[in-house]
Amino acid sequence: MAYLALDTSTEHLSLALFHDGHVTAHDWHVGQRHAEQTLPRLEALLAEAGVARADLEGLAFGMGPGSFTGLRIGCGIAQGLGFGLGIPVIGVSTLEALAQGSGAERVIACLDARMQQIYVASYARDESGWQEVGEAVVCNPEALPLPDGDGWTGSGSGFAAYGEVLAMQLGDKLAATQPERFPLARDILALALPRFAAGLGRPAHEATLVYLRDKVALKTHERPVK
Repeated sequence: MAYLALDTSTEHLSLALFHDGHVTAHDWHVGQRHAEQTLPRLEALLAEAGVARADLEGLAFGMGPGSFTGLRIGCGIAQGLGFGLGIPVIGVSTLEALAQGSGAERVIACLDARMQQIYVASYARDESGWQEVGEAVVCNPEALPLPDGDGWTGSGSGFAAYGEVLAMQLGDKLAATQPERFPLARDILALALPRFAAGLGRPAHEATLVYLRDKVALKTHERPVK
Protein backbone atom coordinates (compact mmCIF):
# COMPACT_ATOMS: atom_id res chain seq x y z
CA MET A 1 0.00 0.00 0.00
CA ALA A 2 1.52 3.33 -1.08
CA TYR A 3 0.13 6.86 -1.22
CA LEU A 4 1.90 9.96 -2.48
CA ALA A 5 1.36 13.62 -1.59
CA LEU A 6 2.81 16.78 -3.08
CA ASP A 7 2.56 20.51 -2.60
CA THR A 8 3.75 23.21 -4.99
CA SER A 9 1.65 26.10 -3.68
CA THR A 10 4.56 28.20 -2.37
CA GLU A 11 8.22 28.72 -3.21
CA HIS A 12 8.83 25.34 -1.60
CA LEU A 13 8.41 21.91 -3.14
CA SER A 14 7.14 19.35 -0.64
CA LEU A 15 6.77 15.61 -1.22
CA ALA A 16 5.69 12.76 1.06
CA LEU A 17 5.17 9.04 0.56
CA PHE A 18 3.29 6.61 2.79
CA HIS A 19 4.40 3.02 2.29
CA ASP A 20 3.89 0.01 4.57
CA GLY A 21 3.08 2.19 7.56
CA HIS A 22 6.07 4.51 7.13
CA VAL A 23 6.19 8.08 5.84
CA THR A 24 9.16 9.40 3.87
CA ALA A 25 9.05 13.16 3.32
CA HIS A 26 11.33 15.85 1.88
CA ASP A 27 10.99 19.60 1.38
CA TRP A 28 13.07 21.98 -0.75
CA HIS A 29 13.11 25.69 -1.45
CA VAL A 30 12.89 25.78 -5.25
CA GLY A 31 11.62 29.30 -5.95
CA GLN A 32 9.79 29.19 -9.28
CA ARG A 33 11.37 25.92 -10.48
CA HIS A 34 8.57 23.51 -9.61
CA ALA A 35 8.00 22.56 -13.25
CA GLU A 36 11.55 21.27 -13.72
CA GLN A 37 12.16 19.86 -10.26
CA THR A 38 8.96 18.14 -9.14
CA LEU A 39 9.01 15.00 -11.27
CA PRO A 40 12.74 14.24 -10.87
CA ARG A 41 12.51 14.66 -7.11
CA LEU A 42 9.33 12.59 -7.03
CA GLU A 43 11.07 9.77 -8.87
CA ALA A 44 14.01 10.01 -6.45
CA LEU A 45 11.63 9.77 -3.49
CA LEU A 46 10.01 6.63 -4.91
CA ALA A 47 13.43 5.10 -5.54
CA GLU A 48 14.57 5.95 -2.02
CA ALA A 49 11.55 4.13 -0.58
CA GLY A 50 11.79 1.24 -3.04
CA VAL A 51 8.34 1.98 -4.44
CA ALA A 52 7.41 1.78 -8.12
CA ARG A 53 4.87 4.11 -9.69
CA ALA A 54 2.64 1.08 -10.24
CA ASP A 55 2.54 0.53 -6.46
CA LEU A 56 0.76 3.84 -5.84
CA GLU A 57 -2.89 3.56 -4.83
CA GLY A 58 -3.71 7.25 -4.52
CA LEU A 59 -2.25 10.73 -4.81
CA ALA A 60 -3.01 13.83 -2.75
CA PHE A 61 -2.02 17.37 -3.67
CA GLY A 62 -2.24 20.88 -2.25
CA MET A 63 -5.25 22.36 -4.03
CA GLY A 64 -4.77 25.91 -2.82
CA PRO A 65 -4.92 28.66 -2.08
CA GLY A 66 -1.42 29.68 -3.03
CA SER A 67 0.69 30.58 -6.05
CA PHE A 68 -1.57 29.93 -9.00
CA THR A 69 1.27 28.88 -11.29
CA GLY A 70 2.60 26.49 -8.66
CA LEU A 71 -0.86 25.09 -8.01
CA ARG A 72 -1.42 24.45 -11.72
CA ILE A 73 1.85 22.53 -11.90
CA GLY A 74 0.99 20.39 -8.88
CA CYS A 75 -2.54 19.68 -10.05
CA GLY A 76 -1.30 18.85 -13.55
CA ILE A 77 1.22 16.36 -12.20
CA ALA A 78 -1.41 14.79 -9.94
CA GLN A 79 -3.78 14.47 -12.87
CA GLY A 80 -1.12 13.05 -15.17
CA LEU A 81 -0.12 10.39 -12.67
CA GLY A 82 -3.73 9.72 -11.77
CA PHE A 83 -4.69 9.18 -15.41
CA GLY A 84 -1.63 7.14 -16.23
CA LEU A 85 -1.89 4.85 -13.21
CA GLY A 86 -5.66 4.74 -12.96
CA ILE A 87 -5.61 5.85 -9.32
CA PRO A 88 -7.79 8.34 -7.41
CA VAL A 89 -6.67 11.79 -6.37
CA ILE A 90 -7.63 14.05 -3.48
CA GLY A 91 -7.09 17.78 -3.24
CA VAL A 92 -6.38 19.11 0.25
CA SER A 93 -6.59 22.75 1.33
CA THR A 94 -3.18 24.28 1.90
CA LEU A 95 -4.65 26.25 4.80
CA GLU A 96 -5.92 23.08 6.46
CA ALA A 97 -2.46 21.59 5.94
CA LEU A 98 -1.00 24.53 7.88
CA ALA A 99 -3.43 23.79 10.71
CA GLN A 100 -2.54 20.10 10.63
CA GLY A 101 1.17 20.80 10.98
CA SER A 102 0.87 23.48 13.64
CA GLY A 103 0.63 21.23 16.70
CA ALA A 104 -2.09 23.55 18.02
CA GLU A 105 -5.81 23.05 18.58
CA ARG A 106 -7.04 26.43 17.31
CA VAL A 107 -5.27 27.81 14.26
CA ILE A 108 -5.52 30.89 12.09
CA ALA A 109 -3.89 29.61 8.89
CA CYS A 110 -2.60 32.48 6.81
CA LEU A 111 -0.58 32.62 3.60
CA ASP A 112 0.88 35.69 1.91
CA ALA A 113 -1.28 36.21 -1.19
CA ARG A 114 0.98 38.97 -2.57
CA MET A 115 -0.56 42.25 -3.79
CA GLN A 116 -0.77 43.30 -0.11
CA GLN A 117 -3.33 40.58 0.64
CA ILE A 118 -3.56 37.31 2.58
CA TYR A 119 -5.30 33.97 2.24
CA VAL A 120 -6.74 33.04 5.62
CA ALA A 121 -9.05 30.56 7.36
CA SER A 122 -9.58 29.55 10.99
CA TYR A 123 -9.65 25.94 12.16
CA ALA A 124 -10.49 24.23 15.44
CA ARG A 125 -9.72 20.58 16.13
CA ASP A 126 -12.30 18.25 17.68
CA GLU A 127 -12.62 14.48 17.98
CA SER A 128 -13.55 14.16 14.30
CA GLY A 129 -10.68 16.29 12.99
CA TRP A 130 -10.34 19.87 11.82
CA GLN A 131 -13.42 22.07 11.56
CA GLU A 132 -13.29 25.23 9.46
CA VAL A 133 -14.77 27.79 11.85
CA GLY A 134 -13.73 30.79 9.78
CA GLU A 135 -14.30 30.50 6.02
CA ALA A 136 -11.28 30.68 3.74
CA VAL A 137 -11.06 34.14 2.17
CA VAL A 138 -8.61 36.50 0.52
CA CYS A 139 -8.47 39.93 2.12
CA ASN A 140 -6.26 42.80 3.18
CA PRO A 141 -4.39 42.09 6.44
CA GLU A 142 -6.24 44.87 8.25
CA ALA A 143 -9.56 43.25 7.24
CA LEU A 144 -8.69 39.89 8.83
CA PRO A 145 -11.91 38.14 9.96
CA LEU A 146 -11.70 37.74 13.73
CA PRO A 147 -12.42 34.29 15.18
CA ASP A 148 -14.37 33.83 18.40
CA GLY A 149 -12.54 33.29 21.65
CA ASP A 150 -8.83 33.32 22.37
CA GLY A 151 -5.89 30.92 22.43
CA TRP A 152 -5.33 31.04 18.68
CA THR A 153 -2.07 30.13 16.96
CA GLY A 154 -1.25 32.06 13.80
CA SER A 155 0.53 29.89 11.26
CA GLY A 156 1.95 30.59 7.83
CA SER A 157 3.73 33.14 5.69
CA GLY A 158 1.00 35.74 6.17
CA PHE A 159 2.33 36.20 9.68
CA ALA A 160 5.85 36.63 8.29
CA ALA A 161 4.75 39.30 5.81
CA TYR A 162 2.15 41.13 7.90
CA GLY A 163 2.81 39.99 11.45
CA GLU A 164 2.50 43.39 13.13
CA VAL A 165 -0.77 44.23 11.42
CA LEU A 166 -2.28 40.82 12.11
CA ALA A 167 -1.15 40.86 15.75
CA MET A 168 -2.74 44.27 16.17
CA GLN A 169 -5.99 43.04 14.65
CA LEU A 170 -6.11 39.88 16.77
CA GLY A 171 -4.94 41.36 20.04
CA ASP A 172 -5.40 39.03 23.01
CA LYS A 173 -6.96 36.36 20.78
CA LEU A 174 -3.48 35.47 19.51
CA ALA A 175 -1.48 33.14 21.76
CA ALA A 176 1.43 32.26 19.44
CA THR A 177 2.65 32.60 15.86
CA GLN A 178 4.48 30.31 13.44
CA PRO A 179 5.48 32.69 10.62
CA GLU A 180 8.03 30.24 9.20
CA ARG A 181 5.54 27.47 8.45
CA PHE A 182 4.46 26.55 4.92
CA PRO A 183 2.13 23.78 3.68
CA LEU A 184 3.86 20.40 3.94
CA ALA A 185 3.12 17.30 1.91
CA ARG A 186 3.41 15.16 5.05
CA ASP A 187 0.48 17.10 6.55
CA ILE A 188 -1.50 16.88 3.31
CA LEU A 189 -0.86 13.13 3.38
CA ALA A 190 -2.03 12.86 7.00
CA LEU A 191 -5.28 14.59 6.07
CA ALA A 192 -5.76 12.60 2.88
CA LEU A 193 -5.15 9.05 4.13
CA PRO A 194 -8.41 8.73 6.10
CA ARG A 195 -10.26 10.27 3.15
CA PHE A 196 -8.81 7.67 0.80
CA ALA A 197 -9.80 4.99 3.33
CA ALA A 198 -13.34 6.38 3.33
CA GLY A 199 -13.54 6.12 -0.46
CA LEU A 200 -13.41 9.87 -1.06
CA GLY A 201 -10.74 9.75 -3.76
CA ARG A 202 -11.87 11.19 -7.09
CA PRO A 203 -11.03 10.39 -10.72
CA ALA A 204 -8.09 12.43 -11.99
CA HIS A 205 -10.24 14.54 -14.33
CA GLU A 206 -12.20 15.86 -11.33
CA ALA A 207 -9.14 17.37 -9.65
CA THR A 208 -9.78 21.02 -8.83
CA LEU A 209 -7.88 24.06 -7.66
CA VAL A 210 -9.03 26.68 -5.17
CA TYR A 211 -8.04 30.18 -6.16
CA LEU A 212 -9.72 32.51 -3.68
CA ARG A 213 -8.84 35.74 -5.43
CA ASP A 214 -11.36 34.96 -8.16
CA LYS A 215 -13.64 32.95 -5.85
CA VAL A 216 -13.52 29.95 -8.17
CA ALA A 217 -12.40 26.35 -8.23
CA LEU A 218 -10.79 25.60 -11.56
CA LYS A 219 -10.69 22.26 -13.33
CA THR A 220 -7.99 21.57 -15.89
CA HIS A 221 -10.14 22.36 -18.92
CA GLU A 222 -11.20 25.66 -17.28
CA ARG A 223 -7.70 26.92 -16.66
CA PRO A 224 -6.25 29.60 -18.97
CA VAL A 225 -3.71 28.44 -21.53
CA LYS A 226 -0.52 30.50 -21.79
